[in-house]
Amino acid sequence: MTRFIIGVTALFTLAVGRPVADCSSKPPALFLAGDSTTAPDGGWGDGLLATLISPAWGVNIGKSGATTASFSAGGYWANVTEHLKDNVDKYDCYVTISFGHNDQKSTSGVTFEQYQYNLIKFAREVISLGGTPLLTSSLTRRVFPSGQDHNATDSLHNERLAAITAAETTNSSVIDLNAASLKYVNAIGKAAAYKFNYGDDKSDTTHLNEHGTVVFGRMMADLIGRGKSCLENYFTPNETLSNLIWNDLPS
Repeated sequence: MTRFIIGVTALFTLAVGRPVADCSSKPPALFLAGDSTTAPDGGWGDGLLATLISPAWGVNIGKSGATTASFSAGGYWANVTEHLKDNVDKYDCYVTISFGHNDQKSTSGVTFEQYQYNLIKFAREVISLGGTPLLTSSLTRRVFPSGQDHNATDSLHNERLAAITAAETTNSSVIDLNAASLKYVNAIGKAAAYKFNYGDDKSDTTHLNEHGTVVFGRMMADLIGRGKSCLENYFTPNETLSNLIWNDLPS
């Protein structure tokens, strides 16, 4: 019992929300914007959406290989905003914004300053259209240095801070998936974390297989539900899986 309480306490520190009194009378709609770690076939997005209870619903608009710049240039952000415009009158609309894996690459053509600016720009546009942005720090990579099976490389630290800064700048919520996922894979260790790896040979330590999609989709549902208490009852609970995650046990 004590370990579960500690787990839930830690969970509350990873998402900041608003009081129940501010809840909308409209059911929620979630639109997911991000790179391949959000997108179908390799990301957590479909795992999150699978937990929604009707009349709540959502659409995964994540795009494999996307940076904040290419997501906009390719028309994917316009798809997000169209969904907002079409549904904001009937639904309490939320947009998860999760980028960084590709923006940080030296070949991306996106400087860190541009990346930071783009996160803020996305959040402000969501607000201007009547939606609620959820600045979501990037899912951790499951890369462990030799001989350090409980110390995964913190390769997205700066991108995590950028998401937090964007949330603070726009007075929005941050969903700190990076901190939660890094803590979790460090706790369960390399062998257990590799069970989430994508591909037949499970060598892809960035993307998720089907089981990983379920686990980290559950993590996102818990983080959002705790940070946005108005939404908690719209996620199907999975007490068994949640207890494993937040008590740092293999799932």
